[in-house]
Order: sequence, then C-alpha cells, then structure tokens
Amino acid sequence: MFLMSWIDIREHERGLLFHRGVFERLLMPGRTLIFDPLGRKTLEKVSVRQVVFEHRDLEVIVRSGALAGQALVLDLKDHERALVWVDGRVESVRGTGLYALWTAFHEVRTEVVDSRTVRFEHPELPLILHSRSAHLLLESTAIAAGWAGLVFQDGRHVATLAPGVHAFWRGEGLVKVLPVDLRERAADVSGQEIMTADKVTLRLNALVTYRVADPMKAVGEVDDFVQALYRQTQLALRAVVGTRELDALLADKDGVARQLDGALRTEVASFGLEVKAVGIRDIILPGEMKDILNRVTEARKAAEASLVTRREETAAVRSQANTARIFESNPTLMRLRELEVLEKVAEKANLTVMLGDGGLAERVVKLL
Repeated sequence: MFLMSWIDIREHERGLLFHRGVFERLLMPGRTLIFDPLGRKTLEKVSVRQVVFEHRDLEVIVRSGALAGQALVLDLKDHERALVWVDGRVESVRGTGLYALWTAFHEVRTEVVDSRTVRFEHPELPLILHSRSAHLLLESTAIAAGWAGLVFQDGRHVATLAPGVHAFWRGEGLVKVLPVDLRERAADVSGQEIMTADKVTLRLNALVTYRVADPMKAVGEVDDFVQALYRQTQLALRAVVGTRELDALLADKDGVARQLDGALRTEVASFGLEVKAVGIRDIILPGEMKDILNRVTEARKAAEASLVTRREETAAVRSQANTARIFESNPTLMRLRELEVLEKVAEKANLTVMLGDGGLAERVVKLL
C-alpha cells in the first residue's frame, strides 16, 4: 500500500482494515484516506448484501465493537438455538456459536430459544423445518389422525403428542417417539378348543372389538397389548364356557357373550384397553356330536309332528261328537242335514225316494 492512499467503499460494502494482520477498524461507505508509510496495512472488502458475515477473525471483530449498528450479533451458548428471519422470511436455524448478521440492506429478526426443553414448539414450525440447516439441528416426526405419540427422553416418558407435526432438538438426550393407534380395532380369536362342563370338546371363534384408552398403560404395562388381549380372551372363554353344559351353551350364546364381555373388560382395563363389544362367531362341534345332535333334533321334530297330528285328530273327533249330540237333541236339524246329503247325492245319481214319518235311511227305496 502507498504512503497515502484513498480507499473507496461502495454502499453495499464495508471495509475491514488490518494492521500487520490485526483488525484495526471498520470502514464505512465513501472515500477514506489511509496513511500507511511502512506498508503494513491491508484492506478486505465484504458485501453486506449477504446477511451472514463470515470471517476467520469474526470473534476479534465482534469484540472490538466495530459492528455496532451495522450487524446483529448472536453469541449462542451450549443450550441455545436461534431462529433467523430476513425480510419477514425464515432464513435459517442457528446452533451454538458466534454469528454476525448484516442489517444494512435487510430487516433481520432473531429469536433465541432454550434447547433443553427438547421438544420445540412454534406457530411457524412447518416453515422453520424447511429452512436452511434446520435438518441438522431439529428432528421432526408426524403423528397421523387417530394416533397418539408417546415421547421418551432418556427412557422416561415426558409427553404424549396429539396428531400433527412435532420437532425435537438434536443432541439434547436420546429421544424416541412411539406412535400408538387409538382407533377402534377388532381382534379375531379363532380355533379355541374348550371342554364344556359335560365333557364335550368344542371349537370356538370369538371376535373382540376394542380401542386403546390409555396409550402409556398399553405400552408400559405389557410387552404387546394385542397379544395380551388375545391371551386374556382365551382365558375368559375357558372360564365362561367350561362351567356350562353343551345344551345351556347352545341355548344362550348371547348370555355367554355378555358374561365374557364383563369378565374381559375388567382384565384389559388394567393395561389401558377398552372393550367395545365381544361376540361368539362360531361354535364348531365334533363330527360324531353333530350326528348325535342331528338325530336328536330329527327325533324331537318327529315327536312334535306326531303330537300335532294327534291333537288335530282329537279335535276332529271331539267336533264330530259335539255335532252328533246336537243332531240327537234336535230331529228337525237332523232332517235338514239329511236333505243336504240327499241334494249332494242327487247331483251325481238318479234317485227314487219314499218319504214318511221314519228317517231318510229307512225310506230310501231305489238308488240308481
């Protein structure tokens, strides 16, 4: 550099003046006269159009106070993170470190947050997650509708997430999110071989409709709540069916289902499940037992049919006896009945009749 020299700094520039490699001062836009008789001064021009000011001697420059009024300085500690907005737009997420953001050409706004809370909540979370370097500092997860997310930090349950997008700061402990389905579901408990009280082995198929009422209990009390439900249903079926005889079981399947429902609700509530309905879909009998029941049913139906026939015959005979008594007590009615019979006979044959005081049967002389 010459003994005396003029330095021109444009409006979008700033000058960093160093003396023997040590920062001396910041040069503002305009013309500046520099006196350097020994040629020990150097000048670096930087653009303030780029918001982030990066330099190998940034810490020295910041501590000199030269950036006051020209740049926004962020000195983030171990558990601090900064959100940076430039001209009303999310620019980046900054981690631990020293940053200088030029404010001459842009409107710069920052928000410092404590990352020890681990879970990061913000009204503009979706935009922040898509900003520069966000993926390096934030880990995101999405919980679908009808689900809940259990958050464990270093093995401890710290929160339960509702459906939506959630974010967590990296490097602040081991964070695990376990999604749990809260929707109503059905468990098919099929092929259960159970012996009744009268020593008949049946095969039962049951259906249990349930939902997770307490997600933390569902994953914390048992290893697999679906298998636990299946196991409890098996035990309840054996307890209910095993105390009933076959005829009582077949006659009252709804009663069995209600008893099963009551027994199962209490058991599964202890590990966070709510039973909505329990039903017996199928009762499958052994082949020989089917034949026996078919023969019993056939014999019962035959006996019922015979009983109905006898009742009808008895009713018919009783009706005829009543009619005979009426005719016996009323000769005129009997004579009218005889004439009705005679009329029917006359429709199909030639008839010669002699009438008198006696009955019709005594006076029939010729029937052709």
